[in-house]
Amino acid sequence: MTSQEPKDKKLNSQDTNPTPSAPAEPIDLEQINGSDFDFYSANSDYIGSTMINKNHEIVNYRNSSTVRIWYNEQPENYPLHWHNSLEIILPVSDCYYVVTNDTTHCIHEGEIYFIPSGELHILYPPAISNGVRFVYLFDLNVMAHLKDFAGIQPMLSAPFLITKDNSPEIYRDVFDLLMQMQIEYFRQNLYSELTVYSLLMTMFVKLGTNYSNMLATADIQAGKQREYIKQFNGLLAYIDEHYMDALTLEDMASLMGFSKFHFSRLFKDYTGCTFCDYLNYRRIKATEELLPHPELSITEIAMQVGFSSISTFNRLFRLYKKCSPSEYRSKMSIHSLRKK
Repeated sequence: MTSQEPKDKKLNSQDTNPTPSAPAEPIDLEQINGSDFDFYSANSDYIGSTMINKNHEIVNYRNSSTVRIWYNEQPENYPLHWHNSLEIILPVSDCYYVVTNDTTHCIHEGEIYFIPSGELHILYPPAISNGVRFVYLFDLNVMAHLKDFAGIQPMLSAPFLITKDNSPEIYRDVFDLLMQMQIEYFRQNLYSELTVYSLLMTMFVKLGTNYSNMLATADIQAGKQREYIKQFNGLLAYIDEHYMDALTLEDMASLMGFSKFHFSRLFKDYTGCTFCDYLNYRRIKATEELLPHPELSITEIAMQVGFSSISTFNRLFRLYKKCSPSEYRSKMSIHSLRKK
C-alpha cells in the first residue's frame, strides 16, 4: 500500500463521511493472537509499492509470494487506485472508510469488506483516529484455474460487505478464517503461504455455498433454482475451458436447454452481467498471463484468447484494465526487472 496525502479535499472533510452506525464490540487481538505478538517482522522485506499511470498499483507480495497481509495502524490516506489483487479490509479498532463507485462506506470494527481486483477505490481512516485494521491482499490467479473457482467469480464481480447482521449464517466462519490467516502469515510458520491459501479456499467455499443458497431461496421454486445453479456452475467451468472458442449466446442457450431469452435472463440473475460481458471479462483475464511474454505479439494474444478484432480487444482491454495492452505489457516488464 502506498500512502500519500489526498488530492481530493473530500478525504479530509468530516462532513462527507457517512454517519457511523452503532460500533461493534472491539476485537481482542491479545486473546486471539496472544500477548507480545509480532505484527511487523513478516513484512520487513517490503520496499514500497510500484505505481503505474498514477492510480494503478502493482502489489509487492511478501518475498515474491502471492499474498501480503498488513497490520495497518497508519493514519495516512490512500488516494484513488486499483490493482490486480483481491483486497479485504477488516477493522480491528475504530472504523475505516472505503470509497468505491463514488460511494463512501464506513466499515466498522469486525466488519469485512471485499474489494475485487481491478476495482478503483480510496482508503482512509477517520480524521482523528488511533485505529488499527487488517488489510489482506491476494493474487487469485493462483486458484483461477481450479474448475470450481468459476462458480464464485460472479460473487467477486463487485465490492461487498459481510457483517453479523447481514450475513449471520457465515459471518463467524469468515471472521475466524481471516483471523487464522493473519496468525499464520505473521508467525511465518513452515508452509505459511500454503496454509493461508488453504484457509482462503475454505472461505470461498463457504461464501460460494451461501451465495448459491441465497439464489435458491430467492425463488419460490427452490428445487428448480438449485438445479439451475448447478447447471450454471457447470457452464462457467465450460466457459473457463473454452473461452478462446467462438462461443455464442445461442450455442450456450442450446447447451443449457433454454431459449435464448430465458437463458439471458437466468445468466444475468446468476452472474450479475450479460453472457457477452462475462465472456469478454474472461478473455481479458486470460491475457494477463500472456502479455508479459514478449515473443507473442499483441495481435497474436488477442486472437489466441478468442477476439477476432484487434480494435475490439484494445477497446475492451482499456475498459477493464484502465490502460492499453502495450502499457500493461510495459509495466509488467518494469515490475519483473525490479523484482530481480
